[in-house]
Amino acid sequence: MVFFIDSSYNNNMTSQQIPQKIPQSLHQFFWDIDVKKLNPAKHPYYVINRLLDKGNPEAVRWILAHFPRELIVETFKKIRDFSPWNGRFWANYLDLPTEEVACLQTSYLKQRRELWQF
Repeated sequence: MVFFIDSSYNNNMTSQQIPQKIPQSLHQFFWDIDVKKLNPAKHPYYVINRLLDKGNPEAVRWILAHFPRELIVETFKKIRDFSPWNGRFWANYLDLPTEEVACLQTSYLKQRRELWQF
C-alpha cells in the first residue's frame, strides 16, 4: 500500500486541541473497546498506537492533523506495541533514531520472537 502523508500538520498543538472523540469512520480500529467512551485527549498514547499501527491512510492523516509531533514521537519512545515494520517506518518518517523506538529494542524483539514465531 502506498499513500502520501502531508507533513504540514500543526506542531504547536496542546492537549486541549486534541479531539475528545474518535471519528465514526475510525471506530473500526477499536474493535475491543467501547470507542464511544474513548477520549483521545485522555488516552493519546493508546489512540496514536492503535491508529498508526493498525489504521489505514485516513487514520494516519487524522493522527497527524490532531496530535502534536512531540506526542507522536513520545509514543514511539514509550509504547512497545507497534509492529517492527511500523516502528522502522515511523522512526524514519519522524527522524527518530531506531535505538530510541521501544518496539525496536533488542530485548523486546527477542521476547516477541519467543512468544510469536510467525
